[in-house]
Amino acid sequence: MYNAKSMNGNERSIPQDFDSDTAPDLSVDGWLEKFAKATVRRGRPPVAKPKVSTTIHLSQDVIDHFKAGGRGWQTRIDQALREWIGKHDAA
Repeated sequence: MYNAKSMNGNERSIPQDFDSDTAPDLSVDGWLEKFAKATVRRGRPPVAKPKVSTTIHLSQDVIDHFKAGGRGWQTRIDQALREWIGKHDAA
């Protein structure tokens, strides 16, 4: 592997046995037509009930507890709140 700069200036690793001569020519008509018809999708896929960004003040020990579990700590807080609502909902 060796590092090379990509077109946007970021470094990336390229295998030493990579042969750019074996890469397909993407400038030929067949590819250009496929690229022109391609649907560009950016961002996350839409969901039926998206989450809402908010600010909430919680005790430091509560934050520490959930963060100790690693990534997804905000999702775990959301789950804990849903469980509480399920147990305490008067409906």
